[in-house]
Amino acid sequence: MLDVCLLGSGGMMPLPHRWLTSLMTRFNGSSLMIDCGEGTQIAVKEKGWSFKPIDIICFTHYHGDHISGLPGLLLTMGNAERTQPLTLIGPRGLERVVNALRVIAPELPFPIEYLEIQGPEQEFEKNGYKIKAFRVNHNVLCYGYTIEIQRAGRFDVERAKALNLPVQYWSRLQKGESLAPEGRLYTPQDVLGPARKGIKVAYCTDTRPTESIVKNAADADLFICEGMYGEPEKAQKAVEYKHMTFTEAAELAKKAKAKELWLTHYSPSLVRPEEYMEQVRQIFPRAYPGKDGKSRELLFEEEAQERQ
Repeated sequence: MLDVCLLGSGGMMPLPHRWLTSLMTRFNGSSLMIDCGEGTQIAVKEKGWSFKPIDIICFTHYHGDHISGLPGLLLTMGNAERTQPLTLIGPRGLERVVNALRVIAPELPFPIEYLEIQGPEQEFEKNGYKIKAFRVNHNVLCYGYTIEIQRAGRFDVERAKALNLPVQYWSRLQKGESLAPEGRLYTPQDVLGPARKGIKVAYCTDTRPTESIVKNAADADLFICEGMYGEPEKAQKAVEYKHMTFTEAAELAKKAKAKELWLTHYSPSLVRPEEYMEQVRQIFPRAYPGKDGKSRELLFEEEAQERQ
């Protein structure tokens, strides 16, 4: 199971009832965050989630509404006596930008690992998350992300017994490790069935529609996409400032064959996004206006079947 929460759904400036951009996921005791706008700490507390398990923070780009909450979050983590490393992922310039922000958070009791994205696409794996960054089209270097939780095949006890594989090695092979006790090599493929369907979330903000979004959001269980403008008359403004409209996001979701779409990163002038959803749902029926604190438990297939 993957827990997903849209902490902040606003763009440009925080509003009394709308924090700036941030997404948080939880899986197997490890939390991941994408973007950390102003107000993110409050949004986490309002949700009732914890800062302690945050191990990875990804950044789409370095405009203030996507990263201005980071120094305070780092200080909070430090004051909670965190000692384990924190991994940051983002476009080139990541370490320089974060160090500039850390002028007000210079001493932390934990190390930071900086992973700067190289090229138009790059994959990272950490704590059970398979993270893919892909370039989008904004007025600065900007990336979208997919988060996947992959599932290995089921352990085949009969095959393990037929190989005379000692029981003490079963769990290690199930976790993907290859072993060679007494000189004989055993691999996970020897005892595991075909890979099972995992969970996939795609996320992008601050961009015009691109084929890279369609490609990477393909078959996503949840696609969270910028909808800066709901008003049809602002379509040209979206082009000018390299943002997206609701209907453009819906077209991307349709092309990607995503299972569900949440809109986010609203213009401050867009007070009631739900008023523009009728046309969006004509394009993509399973579209919903995101809002702060909106969350979902995404289940593996067998978990979903058990709950039915």
